[in-house]
Amino acid sequence: MLYIRQLILLAANLYIVRVVLDVLGVEDFGVYSVVAGIVTFCTFLSGSLGSATQRYFSFALGKKDRNLLSSTYSLTVFIYVSIALFSLLLFQTLGLWYVEEKLLLPPERIEAAFLVYQYSVATFVLSILTAPFISIIIAHEDMHYFASISILEALIKLAAVFLLVYVPGDKLVLYSQFLLVVGLITLSIYFVTCIYNYDECRKINFSWQKHQVKDMMSFVGWTMFGQFSTSIRVQAVTILINQYFNPATVAARAIAVTIASKVNLFSNGFNTGIYPAIIKSYASNERKEFESLISNGSKLTFFLMWVFALPLIIEMEVVLGIWLVDIPSEAILFTRLALIEALILSISLPLATAARAPGKMRGYELTLGILQMFIFIFAYLLLSLGHPAFVVFIVAIIVNVVMFFVRLFLVSNLVNISKRNFFLDVCKPMMLLVVTSTLFVIPVKLLLGHGYIPFIMVVFSSMAVSTVAMYFFGLDEVWREKVKSFVLTKFKGKVA
Repeated sequence: MLYIRQLILLAANLYIVRVVLDVLGVEDFGVYSVVAGIVTFCTFLSGSLGSATQRYFSFALGKKDRNLLSSTYSLTVFIYVSIALFSLLLFQTLGLWYVEEKLLLPPERIEAAFLVYQYSVATFVLSILTAPFISIIIAHEDMHYFASISILEALIKLAAVFLLVYVPGDKLVLYSQFLLVVGLITLSIYFVTCIYNYDECRKINFSWQKHQVKDMMSFVGWTMFGQFSTSIRVQAVTILINQYFNPATVAARAIAVTIASKVNLFSNGFNTGIYPAIIKSYASNERKEFESLISNGSKLTFFLMWVFALPLIIEMEVVLGIWLVDIPSEAILFTRLALIEALILSISLPLATAARAPGKMRGYELTLGILQMFIFIFAYLLLSLGHPAFVVFIVAIIVNVVMFFVRLFLVSNLVNISKRNFFLDVCKPMMLLVVTSTLFVIPVKLLLGHGYIPFIMVVFSSMAVSTVAMYFFGLDEVWREKVKSFVLTKFKGKVA
């Protein structure tokens, strides 16, 4: 059921981008991407807080300590409100100065860009206030609430996009206004859901312990540094491209990053689902379950990305032709490279969750954060030397490979997992999956050629062979039996 919901979410989000690009046009879409990128650059604030609160909520639930859970929730709300106010101050001073003085924008769109920036700031503040409610839902492992509200949010955005076509006015400004309304509705839904379902959300508990505040602030601080470096990797590079290339190139990067992130919904959704289980198993000292979740979680997050990424990479030209009306010239190459980068990152998601279990984030976040910043530094150096825009993706891919090995080493030291076993249990079968499915699908593509029917054949054959390869190479004997039992049960139920 969750899988079907994620498919609906993927389709809705991709269609939204298609309509927005068609209505705004390539230039305005590029303007929106870079202006809103100034704001979304600061998603490291809500991202770091989200990681921290999920960790502490899950840890308290694993310990079965209701008082700790209640005080953690209250402390979290206080921190989020403080961060929202700080963000607002930052955006109306430093951020506003950068938009007015430094961004390279078409002269006739400067006024609209200013309004887009203000609406984007308000939307971002709402997203910060929404984050603690998302965290508490995930910690309780009520993923049906999270998935359902996410779908509802996507459908409301879709309705707003349809209105965008018919409502008169500056479409660029209207789009940012509609997103603000969607943000307000989403916050209200999450708030009501949490107040109705969870006791700890119904009252503020000010009985914070000094060590609790100190531990959480330290965790948040170092996680914030890691999320900041992630924003450098994504949003700052987009802003950098704006300084060297035209809006069409910025739009091409925005399309690539959007597609990669939407395809990554499946692996991210799965990882979000096992996040509390990993933390709880560590808190309750269930060592075997903890290691199994990391190993199998890593394989499944990669598979859920790969099963969609492979046909997209091979058939990207057809996909963009179906999806978009006006395709920026560099979008096909950019999107293929963005998907490769996302694939490398996906296998590390459960490792990143495991790193948060002990709560000792300083060395982990500092090391990986510095490595991520090198993506921006190397991209800047290469672009300043006159290299083409796609070089930023090549840099990101290389640095992400290095980060995988560094992350594995750091997590091995933090939670005492075997690096050798991880390579044998996770990396080896995933390489077999990649090689087997690729060697099967590429000849199919070469044999069938171009067209819509060959496209459908390539997509279905790619998904089928990836699934079979995952079953035989990716799953161990225990998990194969679980899958076999699940399929047989469903089949017998349908026959009966």
